[in-house]
Amino acid sequence: MSSIDVNSDLGESVAGIPVGDDEAILDVVSSANVACGFHAGSPHGISATVSQAAARGVTIGAHPAYNDPSGFGRRFIDYDPKQLADEVLYQIGALDAIARSHGSEVRYVKPHGALYNALVRNAEHAQAVIDGLRAFSRSVPLLLLPGSIAAEMAVKAGLQVITEAFADRNYNPDGTLVSRSEDDAVVTDIDAVRSRVIEMATSGTVTARDGSTLRVDAQSICVHGDSPGAVEMAKAIREALDEAGVSVTSFA
Repeated sequence: MSSIDVNSDLGESVAGIPVGDDEAILDVVSSANVACGFHAGSPHGISATVSQAAARGVTIGAHPAYNDPSGFGRRFIDYDPKQLADEVLYQIGALDAIARSHGSEVRYVKPHGALYNALVRNAEHAQAVIDGLRAFSRSVPLLLLPGSIAAEMAVKAGLQVITEAFADRNYNPDGTLVSRSEDDAVVTDIDAVRSRVIEMATSGTVTARDGSTLRVDAQSICVHGDSPGAVEMAKAIREALDEAGVSVTSFA
């Protein structure tokens, strides 16, 4: 692979306090998954992140979530599908309005946290996200985990799907992410992350927690903006890709 996208979750603040260093991350990534206020972020803080992304030419994506700020959007909620579709549409539309005020726009959608994980197997929630996105635009792609039921359903619905891999998250042997309730959910060793990223970008594989090799075929690599040492991790990922001759370019 000669090029790949690198994305990160940004615009996330709790009680007005940012959970990461968005400006530093934006100097490294090519796409920004910007919070829409339901799991984290305030209108003012989101606007600041979008402004910084637009100034750097970083592609802006909506990062909609379950309406669960106290749980940071990381708890499953058994939504009515129509309500979830409306809330997804609301979040995308709100972020797009802010993006347009800064001369940009929402170019893709990546669900957050528990909603993202639910889309691996939950057809009702997958359809709700698809319906919410299609109500906004039928030309905006979804950024999803390879092999998820949402990816299959989105393609059938006529949407473009971009698949991603996670630089700093461990994988189960079935290709799902290790739950954050597990001690080894997040990979914090920078050298290990560098090796994983090169493997993902050059071989299309990743090593699962049991040592097995998984196909990921990712068009984008995610590094979390709120992970321990996120800025150093993002810089190390960028350096590793540069050294491997893989350019960092947005898919959008």
